[in-house]
Amino acid sequence: MLRKFLIPVISIMLVIMAAACSSNTQSSAGSREKAEKTDLKELDGFDWKRFNGEEINVMLNQHPYAEAIVERLPEFEELTGIKVNHSVTPEESYFDKLTTALNAENGNPDVFMTGSYQLWEYAPAGYIQELDSFISDENRTNEDYDADDFFEGVLDADRWDLTPGHEVGTGNLWAVPLAFELNLLHYNKRAFEEAGITAPPKTFDELIEVASKLEGWNGEGSYGVGVRGTRSWATIHPGYMTSFANHGAKDFVIEDGKLVSKLNSPESVEITEKFVELVKTAGPKDWSNYTWYQVATDLAAGKAAMAYDASNWSLYYNVEGSSEEAGNLAVTLPPTTKEGEPGANMWVWSIAMNKSSEKKDAAWLFMQYFTGKEHMLWGATEANVVDPVRQSVWDNEAFKERISLAEGYEETFQTLIENSTIKFTPQPEFFNVTTEWASALQDIVNGSDAQERMDTLTEEINKRVERLRVEE
Repeated sequence: MLRKFLIPVISIMLVIMAAACSSNTQSSAGSREKAEKTDLKELDGFDWKRFNGEEINVMLNQHPYAEAIVERLPEFEELTGIKVNHSVTPEESYFDKLTTALNAENGNPDVFMTGSYQLWEYAPAGYIQELDSFISDENRTNEDYDADDFFEGVLDADRWDLTPGHEVGTGNLWAVPLAFELNLLHYNKRAFEEAGITAPPKTFDELIEVASKLEGWNGEGSYGVGVRGTRSWATIHPGYMTSFANHGAKDFVIEDGKLVSKLNSPESVEITEKFVELVKTAGPKDWSNYTWYQVATDLAAGKAAMAYDASNWSLYYNVEGSSEEAGNLAVTLPPTTKEGEPGANMWVWSIAMNKSSEKKDAAWLFMQYFTGKEHMLWGATEANVVDPVRQSVWDNEAFKERISLAEGYEETFQTLIENSTIKFTPQPEFFNVTTEWASALQDIVNGSDAQERMDTLTEEINKRVERLRVEE
């Protein structure tokens, strides 16, 4: 997606890209022999030093969350005696590189950074180690780890039973969250004040009305609301999918033992028509070229009066000196179309363990350290790990002070979190399906009839997923 944050706001540590994570990096013979001889069932209790002298390979996506890990590697290595060989790869090529590495099944990397959607391909392929057996083992997991401290919807985003059509939150845990992003509405308080708008929109119809009033609000080229529009899965998952789910629409259901697309349902077509009206009325003129980066930078520069996308932008851009609109940005709930508790679709960055790793217990020490309470609090207050995944961090006063930079941020989060998780139906054709979906959305914006185009899309998707075995 995707999640490269702005250079003026976050220092991207390019120098770490040269660090090695190659298959040539191996444990010493002594440490490997020690790991092979360790029988955790015969031990009594947890020990950070148990794999002193071991080496592990870790693969990270270039991101502020990865930067926080890299900065504290010395503390982890001192605590455990484990040497960490790491690589950091820009997101444009990260997942291709990761998939190639996992497909080799040679144990390298031992640990890797991933999004939750990718798990729907990696887990069925047998690339990932389930983690419940590690978390529940008192010899492997520190008693202070406290898995119950994770927000349920965030942790459930990494849990699935491998059956296409079954929701997240079922089955095994395949990764542990690092941080997440809700999708909500950002707005520029200066734009609202100058236009005489006294409150942010609450309904989707109000959003369209307010956004249309803000066309040209800040000079030539400025517009009402930024949303993504490229032919990519990343166009579907932020604001559009949040409103899609809140409207009661579903991407798939299971019928007669088959996974069946419902993208041409009345609810799906209704919310798609609303979204298209928003784009055509008050979106960016070259919408079909808009990625998260264009939406984010337009919000920061005062080109877009609002943005319906990832939650953390108003935090980053409100830091003094970070953007032209620093201090003017606020957040509010996603616009509603129906009565009911609002929720949001999530993006979740996590770390997972390679199933073919020969150093799984050492790898798990790394994973629990960098998803534990102490590191999470440090990352949220001293680094750029915003939207932390643990309740204890949101309860911390220093973190509360930090997020007060963005008006409405904490209140919006507290309202959304109980009903927020991944709203898509897990299935291994996710990226192909959502790319076709985005193509259909583009066609409707360009004039195609919504019902007819969604009917065609549904037929195409049903052909694509007919090979998948499902259960009721």
